[in-house]
Amino acid sequence: MATVMARKIDWENQIGRRLKLRDLYVFFTVVQRGSMAKAATHLGVSQPAVSEVIGDLEHALGVRLLDRSAHGVEPTVYGRALLTRSRAAFDELKQGIKDIEFLADPTAGELRIGCVESIASAILPPVIERFSQQYPRIVLHVTDAVTTATLDLPELRERTLDFVLARIVGSLARDDHDLNVEILFNDYLVLVAGKRTRWANRARIDLAELVNEPWVLTPANSWGDRLITDAFRARGLPLPKPSLMTFSVHLRTNLLTTGPFITALPSSVVRVHADRFALKVLPIDLPVRPWPVGIVTLKNRHLSPVAQLFIDHLRACATAMPVELQRPA
Repeated sequence: MATVMARKIDWENQIGRRLKLRDLYVFFTVVQRGSMAKAATHLGVSQPAVSEVIGDLEHALGVRLLDRSAHGVEPTVYGRALLTRSRAAFDELKQGIKDIEFLADPTAGELRIGCVESIASAILPPVIERFSQQYPRIVLHVTDAVTTATLDLPELRERTLDFVLARIVGSLARDDHDLNVEILFNDYLVLVAGKRTRWANRARIDLAELVNEPWVLTPANSWGDRLITDAFRARGLPLPKPSLMTFSVHLRTNLLTTGPFITALPSSVVRVHADRFALKVLPIDLPVRPWPVGIVTLKNRHLSPVAQLFIDHLRACATAMPVELQRPA
């Protein structure tokens, strides 16, 4: 089979003088919307105008960027390459505008943070309180980052988030892909019940006594589920049967306040919410497994000054934590 040789693209004559940022934006919009017609509606132009822009891009580059079908369009391998690199270029331009805005007024700006609920409910509040007192005109957007147990962080990779606060487990901890991971501190799981339960005043509890209690556990194969499973199996005990399975910290803490349930929570969550929700850490030693909390950013992406400011506040908060939750050396 003959080898197909891609022709060399003359940047100066074919691209540098002809390619416009508007053309790339139209291309992004077509990919995002999945069709020329939907992109045209979103952009407020005619469909032929959009088709002309895409056609000119393909002609200039000498490759097909989109596969057309009756169901819409999909980027080709060439289109995906252009999309990835151009997204980074647009992001750098946007970050440059943010830098200029910050230099003009260092007390204002916006920041977009991805964060799992257990961190948002325990670690972020004091940081945000202090940060907002110093910079009341900076607007923070915090969204739920659900899948931090893996490398599946699409919003971070698509640069719609500045950084993600995550509990670092599995492959995310290796820091060997396109992500940087900075560990802030090590958290730990503890067993917790409400202060009104019969377990609250016990000085000693054997794990075997809890097998048949009503448990609230996190879904199967999560960090908490694996730790509880290992603890019971190490003792040769049957696994507890959960009454409820959920990641929701809010739901678990509320159930413990008034009900007979037992659950496992990060130590940082209990430290913040113990008094408010009448929680009691049970005197049971689980296997000691640090659960690092860290900042995840994209490699080779320059963070805005506002992001750097907030990260500095996070580091200061981690340093001031109690001895059981210390920032790693």
